[in-house]
Amino acid sequence: MTRFLFIIPLLLGASSASAQQQTGHDACARDVARFCRAVMNNGDSAVLACLKEHRARLGKACDKVLTDHGQ
Repeated sequence: MTRFLFIIPLLLGASSASAQQQTGHDACARDVARFCRAVMNNGDSAVLACLKEHRARLGKACDKVLTDHGQ
C-alpha cells in the first residue's frame, strides 16, 4: 500500500496541500487494495490506469477524487 501514496500527488498536482493528498489516499486506498494490488509495484501510472479500468466499480469517494482531478 505504501507505493500508492505517490499516486495522489500525481492526481492532485505537485502544489497540492498535504491534507488534500491524505484525503485522496483515504478515498482510494480500499479500491486500490481491492482492484489494483497486482500492479501496485508497477508505478503510479499503472495504479492510475487500473483505477480507471475499474471505474464503474470504484467507491463514490475515489471516483470523485479522480473526477475532481481530471482523470
